[in-house]
Amino acid sequence: MTRCDEDLPFQGLILDFAGVLTEGVDSAHRSWCQAQGLAESAWETTLEDHPEGRELYKALESGRMTQTEWNRRTAALLGVADHQNLMGRAWDTVRPATGMITLARAARHAGCAVALLSNSFGLDPYDPYRQLGVWDLFDVTVISEHEGIAKPDPVIYRIVLDRLGLPGSACVFVDDRVDNLVPAAALGITTVHADGRDTILAHLTQLLRLPEGLH
Repeated sequence: MTRCDEDLPFQGLILDFAGVLTEGVDSAHRSWCQAQGLAESAWETTLEDHPEGRELYKALESGRMTQTEWNRRTAALLGVADHQNLMGRAWDTVRPATGMITLARAARHAGCAVALLSNSFGLDPYDPYRQLGVWDLFDVTVISEHEGIAKPDPVIYRIVLDRLGLPGSACVFVDDRVDNLVPAAALGITTVHADGRDTILAHLTQLLRLPEGLH
């Protein structure tokens, strides 16, 4: 789908979800862990460092495991008795990144197609995109569980470009993980690392030539 103003420096804005359109993810997970009587880093270490935990999360991302099954099995790894809506409970205090959401709306209003490119962590029973109110931001959504592949597999970047109907050179991609930016850059996409700095919105505003004052 191409609905872009050709006078814009870029015709497509591709956004990650967690860490880009959200705020307070790490602090929410730490607080939840402490409330469960766990080490504050237990969520991160179980999902990223524990061999079985990492494999379970990869299966969730690629749609090979439901969120309900992931909740049950990951709760056991964490040592948490109640597995019901585990993901939703751990994400309960995560906030929408209002500045980035405002920027995405402004980019779309200016004629730039906006796409979501997100590694999924399940949609049922907890739908993070609905919960944080971002579904209506996008012209195109590419979510890993629907595609059966996840970032940084280069194929998923080609999928989002195909659905936008744009070449990589016409797009900007924002992600909080450097390893997810590398395949995008290889396709000619201009990449922006959402590293938590206060200057990120000003940089994107200038890059996309949006009206000042969004940040």
